[in-house]
Amino acid sequence: MDISTFHWTATHVAAIGDDHRAPVIEKSAPVLPGTDLWDHWPIIDRQGRTVKFSGGPLVIALTAPVMPDPEARHAVARLRLMQKRQEGWLDLGHLLPDDLNPGSREWAGTAVLEEDGKTLSLYYTSAGVRGEAVPTFLQRMLLIRGTLRLSEAGAGVNDWTTPEELFVPDDRLYRSDMTGGGAVGTIKAFRDPFPVIHPETGEEFILFSASKPGSPSDWNGLIGVARREGGVCTFLPPLVDADRLNNELERPHMVRHGGRFYLFWSTQAKVFAAGGPRGPNGLYGVVSDNLLGPWRLLNGTGLVVGNPEDAPFQAYSWLVLDDLSVWSFADLVGLATPARDPAEARSAFAGSPAPVLQIALDGDSSSIVA
Repeated sequence: MDISTFHWTATHVAAIGDDHRAPVIEKSAPVLPGTDLWDHWPIIDRQGRTVKFSGGPLVIALTAPVMPDPEARHAVARLRLMQKRQEGWLDLGHLLPDDLNPGSREWAGTAVLEEDGKTLSLYYTSAGVRGEAVPTFLQRMLLIRGTLRLSEAGAGVNDWTTPEELFVPDDRLYRSDMTGGGAVGTIKAFRDPFPVIHPETGEEFILFSASKPGSPSDWNGLIGVARREGGVCTFLPPLVDADRLNNELERPHMVRHGGRFYLFWSTQAKVFAAGGPRGPNGLYGVVSDNLLGPWRLLNGTGLVVGNPEDAPFQAYSWLVLDDLSVWSFADLVGLATPARDPAEARSAFAGSPAPVLQIALDGDSSSIVA
């Protein structure tokens, strides 16, 4: 199968200006007192549309108890089911039973409601190994299915199947050693599965964040893709290659609009290569007339939504929905420079959904409209 890998380079990033910047946000009260919330996504259908439920969309989020250092949340993250209601967020508890995940924590993915209206297919990242004393960086992408049950009080999912590992990196196309530098922003990627159905052939493809094997550079991020047929996944060459430029192209996802395919990802200034140009913490993207490329950079640089220069850490982990609304979480709000210590980070960290943005897409261009 023909894949056209797009190479995102320093020349592209060096052309980023001060446009496509989000408005400054203010820190608001947490939606779950005592709990940090960050990456979050609504349940979608197989066409990528947000499923409509009575009361509002059902949402899955990464959560952790509030700790002195907000960065510590990644080592204890759990998936949580919530509902975004008009009057506020409804907490429906942990999505998965305590003893189901084979890892030590649960990271981001995608939830798809099947055509029967009750089977929930959860593609997610299991990190580490259950019972480990010190968190490790093993990342496995799993698929499990449960039965969604709705009630006037909200919703829940039970009767989960045994987790199925989707694929294992073979060091030919995607790197298997995920340790990297062993710190946030330096570990390697094999996570964030996002399924896409080809609108003409019905084939299922799974996008994911990955790293390039054999690279001499510490900055070797990829957006990977695999074809899934009959329960068997086959790796295909990456869709986007940021070797020598950027270490993490996180939470890749795709939206079909105006007959084109828009591929988006999130990244941060701190994971661009040392000594080279750095883009802002932001949402980036490419566009194609075909699901697997060839790709063209949106806006000539890739930047779709960037944090403002005077609030460079205010939001992260953007997700474009089918209606072109853009979700993210409020990160270090109000800081103009990196936090000096965990106490300053804790004071600034919002750990809650950021204000929703709206973008417009017009061919190879995008704009923030609200």
